[in-house]
Amino acid sequence: MTTAAYRTGTLRSVPALPPLLARGALLSPVKRPRPGAEFPRVRLVLPGLTADLARLAAYERVCGLPVGSDTLPVTYPHVLGFPLAMRLMSARDFPLPLLGLVHTSLDITRRAPLPAGGEYELAVHVAGLAPHRRGTEATVVTELRAGGEPRWESRSTYLARHGTPDGAPSAARPDPLPVRAEWRVAGDLGRRYAAASGDRNPIHLHPLTARLFGFPRAIAHGMWTAARCLAEHGTPEAVTVRAEFRAPVPLPGTVTYGAEDGRFELRGADGRLHVTGEVRPL
Repeated sequence: MTTAAYRTGTLRSVPALPPLLARGALLSPVKRPRPGAEFPRVRLVLPGLTADLARLAAYERVCGLPVGSDTLPVTYPHVLGFPLAMRLMSARDFPLPLLGLVHTSLDITRRAPLPAGGEYELAVHVAGLAPHRRGTEATVVTELRAGGEPRWESRSTYLARHGTPDGAPSAARPDPLPVRAEWRVAGDLGRRYAAASGDRNPIHLHPLTARLFGFPRAIAHGMWTAARCLAEHGTPEAVTVRAEFRAPVPLPGTVTYGAEDGRFELRGADGRLHVTGEVRPL
């Protein structure tokens, strides 16, 4: 479905996250996710957006990026678009429960460097729902424009876990890539990334809140794992990025970063595959 079939909602300011998260939490118990459910056909647009440089610096620090760069990290527009995505996904007409949603994949296209002090138009919409072997996935599209020209776009999928009639097999596990680095992931990483990004999903914050959604420990944000890997890998100015979040990274823990020929991955100390990805020049 094209965005021509969507109603445009123009915002005057960035939506406040706490009331959206509270609304999403209150509505979550009554949601009944299924691939054929209706979803909001609205495209939220926020013109005149600029990055908060102090918050950007906090994000750079927690993700292992150089602090004070003149350009936005390739993953940072996702953070800018997160409040708009939350406005859509916390709404009554969004069919998946916000609490417990798991980020499963990310595709980014960056056409040119994005000045950190630039002014942008941001747009977010839900592109559709699809069945997943563990439930139902929603695809959320985020777009960033400057001077009327598209500069950056992402497609993220979010999974609501529930019973499915056909337990499709999981994807094949590829051979390990050469190890380039090993990182110790602290137990408070979820809280530190949440403070920098605004993503305060309880599965990332504390073992007690994570257990409410079936996780024995808090898990790292998928977007942190992607940003940390890309900080290590590096990206061309014009680039496409693909990341698949294969299994949660429990907190605390140790992970190894591997890379070869534009591909990257993150594995646990036991060899369990957490993230796979690819970086290609556009």
